[in-house]
Amino acid sequence: QVQLVESGGGLVQPGGSLRLSCAASGIPFRTRAMGWYRQAPGKQRDMVAISTSGRSTNYADSVKGRFTISRDNAKNTVYLQMNSLKPEDTAVYYCKAERDLYGAVYWGQGTQVTVSS
Repeated sequence: QVQLVESGGGLVQPGGSLRLSCAASGIPFRTRAMGWYRQAPGKQRDMVAISTSGRSTNYADSVKGRFTISRDNAKNTVYLQMNSLKPEDTAVYYCKAERDLYGAVYWGQGTQVTVSS
């Protein structure tokens, strides 16, 4: 059974920082690309950052220079360090195990991030 469990969300003031974690089980984490996505109320779910199994990364333009995705293969965990947070970063953040050779993708349950003074 595949499980992706996010943690680390919360309320933070503009300019603040948060670190999200996603602990994975039931997948070959070391060889799986992992991503963070977010969905604000009334909007579509958008990619925030992706980390491939080869450790290359890709970021949405809106978060470049502020967010950093990383992974610890020994802990089967992917992280999203978010700095210089803005109110427009407010959303539910989801962890995703990207598509494998069989087309399977998996999502976590999401964690709320609210940036407000």
